[in-house]
Amino acid sequence: MLKRTLFVSLACLTLCHCAPDRKQSEAEQYIIESERAWAQSVATGDTAVPERILADDFVGVDPKGPVYDKSKMIADTRVSPKFFLSNHLNQVKVRFYGDTAIAQGDETWERRSGERGRFVWIDTWLRRNNHWQIVAAVDVSAPEHAVKP
Repeated sequence: MLKRTLFVSLACLTLCHCAPDRKQSEAEQYIIESERAWAQSVATGDTAVPERILADDFVGVDPKGPVYDKSKMIADTRVSPKFFLSNHLNQVKVRFYGDTAIAQGDETWERRSGERGRFVWIDTWLRRNNHWQIVAAVDVSAPEHAVKP
């Protein structure tokens, strides 16, 4: 009987411990795929992506410094394919702090003019009503190839 009690207790602890990890893993995958889709939307003009992932109270800072909101991002996404040929997510790291996640990454882009570059960014995600959305973003222009320290 003692063996059975220990087994049930251990199984419960293991399952209870794994459930948050599984949820976090699912949230991480959602965030990474959403970041990838947002990067691609610059070249495709798919406004459904920022409409879905940006919170209504979203505030961003673009690489040249101006602040923008969700409606401006949606409007810019609609016309961005006139300027961007491609924009690809290179890497992203997601760290969780309760109902907040910080995503840091970079993406490489090419304009229709042939100019190429890279954005390095930090996005702040919040889970509200069990739904993850970006509430803040900061983008910086960087050399196309990362400089090794």
